[in-house]
Formats: sequence, C-alpha cells, structure tokens
Amino acid sequence: MGQEFKSGFVTLVGRPNVGKSTLMNQMIGQKIAITSNKPQTTRNRIQTVYHDERGQIVFLDTPGIHKAKNKLGEYMVGVAEKTFSEVDLVLWLVEATTFIGRGERYIAEELKQSKAPVILVMNKIDTIKKDELLECIAAYKDMMEFAEIIPVSAWTGENVDELIKTMFSYLEEGPAFYDEDTITDQPVRQIVAELIREKALRLLSDEIPHGIAVAIDQMKTRPGKKPIVDIDATIICERESHKGIIIGKQGAMLKKIGSNARYEIERMLESKVNLKLWVKVKKDWRDSDFLIKNFGYDKKEI
Repeated sequence: MGQEFKSGFVTLVGRPNVGKSTLMNQMIGQKIAITSNKPQTTRNRIQTVYHDERGQIVFLDTPGIHKAKNKLGEYMVGVAEKTFSEVDLVLWLVEATTFIGRGERYIAEELKQSKAPVILVMNKIDTIKKDELLECIAAYKDMMEFAEIIPVSAWTGENVDELIKTMFSYLEEGPAFYDEDTITDQPVRQIVAELIREKALRLLSDEIPHGIAVAIDQMKTRPGKKPIVDIDATIICERESHKGIIIGKQGAMLKKIGSNARYEIERMLESKVNLKLWVKVKKDWRDSDFLIKNFGYDKKEI
C-alpha cells in the first residue's frame, strides 16, 4: 500500500507585513504573492497550490487584517474574515517578539471563532537568539488554543519543510483539486499587474502610500520562434503630485519600475517581454465601488 494522498485548503493570516507573502513564495518556490514592506500589499485572495507526493495544499492568502479606513480597506478585511470559514487549517503568522499589540489581540479574537485548527507560525527567527525565541513562544501560547506552535524564517527557509509536514498531518485523505503543474488560479494578467505594483511600492518613498493600482491595458504575444510578449500597463494613483513622483526626474523612476518588473515577468512567463508603462490620476479611487471593481477587486466575493 502506498502512502495516502491528502488534500485541503489552508489560509495564512496575520497583520500586514509579518511575512505572509514571503512565506508563501518560500513554500511554493515561485513568486506569486506580492511582497513589499508597505501595508496592504496583498489585495486579493491569491490561491496558490503546493503539490508533492504526500498530497496537495491549496493556499488562500488573505490581505493583512487591520481596521478599515476606506472602502478598499473594508473590502480587504471582509475577504480575510470570510476566508476563515472556508478552510481546513489556519496558519497565523506572527513576528518573533514578546510584545503583543492590539492588532494581534484583534486577530486572536477573530480566530477563536474558527472551526478549523489554528497553527501559530512564529516568523523571523533568523533575527533573534534561541533563548529569546522561547520567551516569544511563552508570550503567545496562552492567548488561545493552538494546534501547534512552529518557529520559521520565511526569508531563509529555516524550518519551512517542518511546517509543510505538520500541515499535511492535519489534512485528511482526499483528491487533488488542481493539476500537478498548477501553481495559482490567478489570471496571468492579474499576477503581472501585482508584480508591477510590487516594484512600484518597493521603489517609491513613503510619500506614495498604498493608494496605487495597476491596470493591464493589453497583453499580446508576438508569434515567432522566440515569442515576445507586449504588455501595456497603467499605474493609477490618487493625486497629481503622486504622478510626478512615480514618473520621476526625466522619467527615471518609471523606467526603473518598468525594468525591475520586466525582469520578474520574463522569469514568470519564460519569454522576452516588452513592457510599456503609463501613469494616470483617478482621485480617491479607493473610496469608489466602481473603481475598486474596475481594478480587479470583486465585492461579490465577500
């Protein structure tokens, strides 16, 4: 008898920027979720698939949970909370620290309603000493009932294999939901838009908050022995002053965003890419239901 094949749905939750997307990318081995050191970088529930001989784990990445400030914020929190009710296992990712802030306490209260087991994943252990780690675990362990507490470093990959092994131990025997070679069910255009957005967020200073979206205007493959993908995309911001910062002096910043994004997109598509970027201003788009939908965020999902 071979070993049983297990499958299930797992979600990653945590405050903005505790390393959820970095951990996802470390497990899957491809850049799927957008990573940046600014809050609200993961906007849609990115379904990512991990597959090996033991089974298949379908991950739902959720936007970082926080108190909503506008319509987009409400949408993001709604998506995160809805996800708890749909999964077999919840991973709560926290930073390895003894300080437990209001944000963490808010999430703990939400997770107490979860019917699925909750694994506490303590991230960034590469930044602290072993004895400090024990203090961090002690600080968290009485907050609620955890199925497991697993320390990892999403950045270096330390203990990530152990985390995957533990996840499988909580999943039941079941079918593969996706083909073996499926990595994500996000449309390619959406991933391309997220990659451009990630590069913009990384390069722009704090003067441009997360009030930018990216729309893919067109994406076509030129036929031939060595195909080239032509991509036209627009970065949307909320103010004229932001537009100037995104374009930069003599277009230098926009050029840099474009070349950094092109490199990642070429790696993903395994093809040469010709990327053209524009910048447009749409005032207060984060408070407009129509524009939120227009940029690929669907309120019907909530």
